[in-house]
Amino acid sequence: MTYHVQFPGLGLALTVNRVALSIGGFNIYWYGVIIAAGMMLALLYAFRNAVDFGIDSDRLVDVIAIGTVMAIVCARIYYVAMAPFKYNSIWEMIDIRLGGIAIYGAVIGAFVFGGLAAKWRKIPLVPLFDLVSLGFLIGQGIGRWGNFVNQEAFGTNTTLPWGMYSEGTEAYLKSVQVTLPAGMTVDPTAPVHPTFLYESIWCLAGFVILASL
Repeated sequence: MTYHVQFPGLGLALTVNRVALSIGGFNIYWYGVIIAAGMMLALLYAFRNAVDFGIDSDRLVDVIAIGTVMAIVCARIYYVAMAPFKYNSIWEMIDIRLGGIAIYGAVIGAFVFGGLAAKWRKIPLVPLFDLVSLGFLIGQGIGRWGNFVNQEAFGTNTTLPWGMYSEGTEAYLKSVQVTLPAGMTVDPTAPVHPTFLYESIWCLAGFVILASL
């Protein structure tokens, strides 16, 4: 799907295609590409700085491999558990292309299973979590731009110059009008806060500040 994204206050407009490329009828989405890029940069940072945190990089490989796989699995489990609809079969539950993943589940999975793997590989937990938290800020700061491509994770109406509008924001806001709390009004045709951008900025700023300490 293609979105025509506008920033009226800045006089900007651009066209965003969710699909990065298609191979034999199989679509590869920008969301996944951006998430993968964020993850790769986080891993590069972790391995390049492992020694500074007193962590053996060879042992770290096992911990990250287990933590990453279980983060994806738990992210899907969390999404399915919290979905506002019922799945008709186990195959629909595991078919990630029919739904998505949730960052909360990913954090839980990585923390629990990565921690268990660290105990197994005899890696000190506190330095590990210090290192991983910095990598998480990198990955989250970059990964949030996948929300921009999907035109999701936005806020309420705003008159600020960077307010954003697209067919995606309008369609979603129209669909939730009946669920808005009493007294709250949202104009689907007006610009909204790009909250994905706010989170991206504070994650990357947090990384810079913590990494410099």
